[in-house]
Amino acid sequence: MVPLSVLDLAPIVEGGTATQAFHNALDLAQHAERWGYHRYWLAEHHNMPGIASAATAVLIGHVGAGTSTIRIGAGGIMLPNHAPLQIAEQFGTLASLFPDRVDLGLGRAPGTDHAAAFALRRTLQANPDEFPRDVMELIDLFRDVQPGQQVQAVPGAGLRVPIWILGSSLFGAQVAAALGLPFSFASHFAPQLLHDAIRVYRERFTPSGHSRTPYVMLGVNIVAAETDAEARFLASSGRQSFANLRAGRPTTLPPPSKEWERDPSDRTDSANLTRVSFVGAPDTIRDQMHQFIAATNADELIAVSHIYDHAARLRSYELAKHVQ
Repeated sequence: MVPLSVLDLAPIVEGGTATQAFHNALDLAQHAERWGYHRYWLAEHHNMPGIASAATAVLIGHVGAGTSTIRIGAGGIMLPNHAPLQIAEQFGTLASLFPDRVDLGLGRAPGTDHAAAFALRRTLQANPDEFPRDVMELIDLFRDVQPGQQVQAVPGAGLRVPIWILGSSLFGAQVAAALGLPFSFASHFAPQLLHDAIRVYRERFTPSGHSRTPYVMLGVNIVAAETDAEARFLASSGRQSFANLRAGRPTTLPPPSKEWERDPSDRTDSANLTRVSFVGAPDTIRDQMHQFIAATNADELIAVSHIYDHAARLRSYELAKHVQ
């Protein structure tokens, strides 16, 4: 089996608080470290009542201080929301605090709606096609300082922070291939171009000082439980949350509901067509994971679990790791 990692959004559940979400995030990371997960990433989102990971670098520091071996990082930082120097300094700080453990995944989406994007950037005139230039500027800020260089990241310069490109389209695949960077595809919420993006990335990959060979990590939803029926019930929380988000009404993560249970193999269900999800008991999950890896030749999977009850979420990640 390929390495398995954790993608966390620090979910705020219905009736819960951000403080509780941060406690749960650290608890999950500590368990994931003991269970042998490869890395633990947090994602930048804004203006989402159910997601507490907006200040992503700060929360990575919280998790890093409470763990010791698992890789930690961002999956990802939405680079158009920030100046490259800011991100170089933030992740230079994290890499100095937690040497050889920090990853930096970069995306070009805002991670929010138009109103919040404007509040973050004070403009909506940014050209998303400038994303490759910003990535290259950030890479340069992590290089050794050159004579006459007027601006340097302190800390950051001279540190080898692994940079990833995140994407859900061919654009991200092309950027990652051209720059010789590892690529993480968001098949957990937008798998429509999954196979095309993997093909483009691998065919066009240019070896670099960052990576000599292409490396593909794929996002997946996993809800595992003792039985298929229990897993389907637990998965109804994420289904409700996803439906609310698509309707333009993002909410905190609701408790599971029998009304929202669906068969994950039902291809007439639109939600099953727009996300890669493994839902079921350990044997069911094992078969689903093996089939997906065989179909994509993924180098690594990174799993997100939208489960209301924290203990059940921990159990889901434990079962998912053990099916390997």
